[in-house]
Amino acid sequence: MPRTAITGTGFYVPDRVVTNEELTRYMDTSDEWIVERTGIQERRWVREGMSGAEMARRASLDALQDAGMEPGDLDAIVLATLSPDHFLPGTGVFLQRELGITDIPAIDLRAQCSGFVYGLSVADAFIRAGQYRNILLVGVEIQSTGLDLSTRGRDIAVLFGDGAGAAVLSATEEEGRGVLSTHLHADGRHAEVLWAEFSSSKHHPRITAEAMAEGRHYPTMDGREVFRNAVSRMPEVVEEALAANGLTTADIDLLVPHQANLRISEMVRRRLDLPEEKVVNNIQRYGNTTAATIPIALAEAVDDGRVHPGDLVCLVAFGSGFTWGAVLLRW
Repeated sequence: MPRTAITGTGFYVPDRVVTNEELTRYMDTSDEWIVERTGIQERRWVREGMSGAEMARRASLDALQDAGMEPGDLDAIVLATLSPDHFLPGTGVFLQRELGITDIPAIDLRAQCSGFVYGLSVADAFIRAGQYRNILLVGVEIQSTGLDLSTRGRDIAVLFGDGAGAAVLSATEEEGRGVLSTHLHADGRHAEVLWAEFSSSKHHPRITAEAMAEGRHYPTMDGREVFRNAVSRMPEVVEEALAANGLTTADIDLLVPHQANLRISEMVRRRLDLPEEKVVNNIQRYGNTTAATIPIALAEAVDDGRVHPGDLVCLVAFGSGFTWGAVLLRW
């Protein structure tokens, strides 16, 4: 049975840098307040006209080049996002068109901040089953166009950025290399703790002027509840992945956590008793790009020479739903 190896990584972030100081023009906040609570110093937002599919294309071409492949070598596309370019069809087919290829399946996946980990599990199953050999996995988000840029919405608005990350996943028979296991969880009891009520097919019409006036089309969050669950579930699922493979935290060479909040990542690091140099953090520069955080962070780590052949790498995420999961792989 083949295993799934990451053979190429890439990412793209918009060139527009939005500092904490800029946000003070829209809401009652400060650089000190944001950094203290989130660790974020700046984030990237798209300029007018930039689509998620375009960002995904740029990240994908970067990953394909890293893998020494062309778009025509792909057997499938799996794309994770909570902010599709259109209500329908999914962004995956627009990315396929941007890449100039046809016929192969384009699968859109909704698991919010856990999207890349969920997508990697789906792609791994396809490859292990022998159905596909080369899969493009992408996480992409445009959050900036859906934020309440006012004091009312500041708890959410200061967190999010835009960007795309991609990985080429290929079947390998190389001994010891590739995905060791994936571990996915969800608990829908907490669905409204971090959510956007509108627009919604549950309602007719799907959005109203009254709902918009009340800001019910913007995401809302109980930050304390998210924090409490994230710092518990993320170390828990990492330990689950390690135990499934007869390994311990001491065996981890690099942990790539979802970039939700620097305080969350730091607490997860401490609970796993990992040194700082073994944990990737780039939320300071990009904010929370939801499904794109892990592939962006992984691609940067590869570019910076922090990942080496044979390294044990763990990807872990937690997000809206609640959803969470981990992937353990040998580079």
